[in-house]
Amino acid sequence: MIRQVLPRLLVSTLLLGGVTASLPAAEAPNAFTMPPHSYWEREPQDRFTRFKTDFEAGKAPLDFSSDKAFLTSLLKALDIPASTQMWVFSTTSLQLRFISPRNPRSVYFNDEVSIGYIPGGRIEVASLDPDLGAIFYIFDIPQPGQAPVIERSNRCMNCHAGSETGRVPNWVVESSLPGPTGGSVKSFRQETTGHGIPFNERFAGWHVTGKHAITGHWGNLIGRLSPQGVQTESVVPGERFDVNKYPVATSDILTHLVFEHQLGFVTRLVEATYRTRALLEEDKGRLTPAHSAELEKIADAFVRYILFADEVKLPAGGVEGDPAFVADFLKPRKTTSGGASLRDFDLRTRVFKYRCSYMIHSPVFQKMPAEMKQRVYRRLGQALSEGKPDPAYSYLPVEEKRAIVQILKETVPDITRRP
Repeated sequence: MIRQVLPRLLVSTLLLGGVTASLPAAEAPNAFTMPPHSYWEREPQDRFTRFKTDFEAGKAPLDFSSDKAFLTSLLKALDIPASTQMWVFSTTSLQLRFISPRNPRSVYFNDEVSIGYIPGGRIEVASLDPDLGAIFYIFDIPQPGQAPVIERSNRCMNCHAGSETGRVPNWVVESSLPGPTGGSVKSFRQETTGHGIPFNERFAGWHVTGKHAITGHWGNLIGRLSPQGVQTESVVPGERFDVNKYPVATSDILTHLVFEHQLGFVTRLVEATYRTRALLEEDKGRLTPAHSAELEKIADAFVRYILFADEVKLPAGGVEGDPAFVADFLKPRKTTSGGASLRDFDLRTRVFKYRCSYMIHSPVFQKMPAEMKQRVYRRLGQALSEGKPDPAYSYLPVEEKRAIVQILKETVPDITRRP
């Protein structure tokens, strides 16, 4: 049962891209369940909820011949590439009793939906609704001819609507070094998300595969406490479990980097959406000057993230992404007449060639409240201006700014419209 408390808005400190900014964006615990948000009463419009109707009616093109076949067909039906697979063996899930270095959980994602799978366990879904944030489902893999029983989960809210997410329903990724038999030995990057997190605080409890020059991270390790401190032991991906239980044999470094960026974007977007809606309700649809200024401040911080202002640089040698993931990630790219796209990779000193988030094309961004989206657009225009350059964005060369502006003009239809 969800404990009800007064929906009083609180002022909290958010950590945005490694830079601390005092933003009144978080709400009281469980305020998301009450008006004007009404998380449990409103009908979700997310991708998986729409798909669920066909799934429950037996109309979805799914393969029930084996657990692996079902997972593969589910990912395909939701347009989630299997190449996005990431293995996590820390016990950070509702199904922690199934997870270990001998049976890691796998996670898959696209711009709207994340799927969790554990051999012998249940399917977990976190699907993004433009108004409500993350919608969570969990279900057993049905047997052939058996109707699925899909549960919309409220147990997820303990972690997915807590302080880590600004107390709104959102995606969460943890960096938690597990012990040999489970349990956390050391945790990192609590209540922070995104591409500004140092590499020496990332990947604890996760397998990382592929070619890269990133050192000092906590991936592929288990830990033990000793009088000398935390002692670590290497866990080679695939050495303690059968990779054939999963659709692919990778937990690629580039997949992790892209998902971390996307997670940071989504976290900030959902918080901004909830705060905008709360202020509009409080002001009866007409924002007071103080509340308008507050939204400007939130938009400014969001734009800093969208334009990778605090991205951690890749070390010399960069990253070589898994070719299958690179190809799958580039398939939905929106391009200019000259062929440029926000999904294009750099991988030498940074992840993307053009430092403006591809998630600006996502349905969850495009359907965010107009009062926030127009402020983000206006601040983007100021940040990318050549005539009046903003010192906060001096890290962007003029040529890159021009390329980003052109991409936005040609691929984001409403960005040049006036509110």
